[in-house]
Amino acid sequence: MLIMRYIFLSIIFKEMEEIFGTSKSFLESATYALEGKILNLNYNLCNSLEDATKVASCRFEQDTAWGKQVGWLYGSTSEDVLTGLNIHIKGWRSELCSPDPIAFKGCSPQDNIINMIQQKRWASGMFDILVSNNNPILGFFYGKLQFRQALGYFWILSWALRSVPEICYASLPAYCILTNSTFLPQKLWLHASLFVNYNISTLSEGLKTGLSIRTWWNNQRMIRITTMSAWFYGFLAIILKRLRISEPVFEITKKNESSSYDGRFSFNESPIFLPSTTILFVQLMALFTSLFGWEPRVRNGLGYGYGEVICSAYLVACYWPFLKGLFGIGNHGIPLSTIFKSTMLSLLFVYLCKLSIIV
Repeated sequence: MLIMRYIFLSIIFKEMEEIFGTSKSFLESATYALEGKILNLNYNLCNSLEDATKVASCRFEQDTAWGKQVGWLYGSTSEDVLTGLNIHIKGWRSELCSPDPIAFKGCSPQDNIINMIQQKRWASGMFDILVSNNNPILGFFYGKLQFRQALGYFWILSWALRSVPEICYASLPAYCILTNSTFLPQKLWLHASLFVNYNISTLSEGLKTGLSIRTWWNNQRMIRITTMSAWFYGFLAIILKRLRISEPVFEITKKNESSSYDGRFSFNESPIFLPSTTILFVQLMALFTSLFGWEPRVRNGLGYGYGEVICSAYLVACYWPFLKGLFGIGNHGIPLSTIFKSTMLSLLFVYLCKLSIIV
């Protein structure tokens, strides 16, 4: 009987080693935790430090279930979201722990270039989760993910997917001005009231949390810029991955606060600034066309009105840092290579608009 018990415990211990690793103290801790028991903490401090050093080593996870079944899941640039989603799919509950003072505080990147890289990494990682077998829709139907949890995860994971329609909608006012057509109804009061009410509600929420009007406006502008640049490149990265053309790269971003940051928008030759610069050029071309009356004659229906002009001017206001970057110098100026590429893309857009009139 004792031999059978010894064999049984040996098999269990071997399976635990394959999952959690070879640290005996950690295996004991994991066993107690899985059984819901309280572990006796009367350990020698030196032994505990040795065990902690062993568990923290890079080779400890080799040939174990770490990164697959235990701990943070690997294989994604948004491993925190992937881990949390799988925990909820298994039916585990999450608790909000907010001690006073705060246990952990991090520094978000101040420089917009680093912020763009971080946003691209997040967008690509979360979109990759959305199109994989770990998406919240399958988690709701085949797992234990609740309906509202699935909706919340789907909203977050669709950041990159949101960039495509947003670029199309941003191009629509300029297209209507260049082709002398309209996409807005004659009576704009309903749509205008929705736009005004939305901005008033978001502004009031920001003021209640102690934010200034300028901070609120900067957030409104940055969500437009980020969506049509960083998130768009995150979308393209996963499309190329699914087509087996290239793999997304985990780009490390600095989290430290820089004393040299002056609060101004900075640029480099990264292609991540190309879509935003192109959108700005397209809107400027449309506004100049309307200002000097260069639009073609109305062929069918009604031509564009004040609504399209206001939408185009609003986008120029959102991309005001890029407009200033056209005349900036050094890191605060848009590189000539980006300006040239954006000019060519803008002229191509104008040509296609004129071509659609002929057709």
